Amino acid sequence: MSASKGSAIVTGGADGIGRAIAIRLAQDGFDVAVLDLPASDVKAQAVVEEIREKGKRGLKLFGDVSVEEDVKAAIEQVVTQWGSLDVMIANAGISMNRPFHEMTVDDFDRLVSVNLKGVFICYKEAAIQMMKQGRGGRIIGASSIAGKKGMPGNSIYSATKFGVRGLTQSAAMEYGKHGITVNAYAPGVIETNLLDKLDDYHTEQGKQPKGSWTKSLENTCVLGRNGQPEDVVPLVSFLCKEEAAFITGQTILVDGGICFD
Repeated sequence: MSASKGSAIVTGGADGIGRAIAIRLAQDGFDVAVLDLPASDVKAQAVVEEIREKGKRGLKLFGDVSVEEDVKAAIEQVVTQWGSLDVMIANAGISMNRPFHEMTVDDFDRLVSVNLKGVFICYKEAAIQMMKQGRGGRIIGASSIAGKKGMPGNSIYSATKFGVRGLTQSAAMEYGKHGITVNAYAPGVIETNLLDKLDDYHTEQGKQPKGSWTKSLENTCVLGRNGQPEDVVPLVSFLCKEEAAFITGQTILVDGGICFD
């Protein structure tokens, strides 16, 4: 087993973008813990096995990012087993696409709980541990193109992703003096199981063939294609490196040219 660059936690790491990030960080030399819900047990185990195949230590953890004690317990387990927490990737998130007036208060609470409160908890608990260690660290969250501009049918999701940008900027300002950088990635249309669920909703509503809504999104991108999880990971990988030590407080688009800062 090769020497480790440090320890990372990836929330929502069993599937999609989180899975791709976890595997890339292992490739980059990190030991990686995957934190996801118990329902993702089989997928999480598969990711851990891929991490170990790359010669790094992998750990499967279960928990809900919107529950502070779950996140605390995950960090404690990583620190107990590996000695430190050096990278926190607050990737876990959910989405709902439907008209503003059809969204319920329960929908609002659920989206905010996972997408915004979950990121807040991960940022907070990671920062506490990293400050205790006294050697800096990397905290990275998941925003979205919907965190750069509002989108029809995406009102609450968009609000949570705008919120991640605010958390990221504020946390960066507070923790810079500790050598901790805080950034976020803002993906565009990325083909994942999450997008498949949105496609199911939209094609059913429009009585269109499955997959047609996802296909239509290619026209929104100047590169003429939807993204894959692997399109997002090079940015996250770079932000975890020493070369990115002077980048903080940023929410960086990875969208193939849908939205421009």
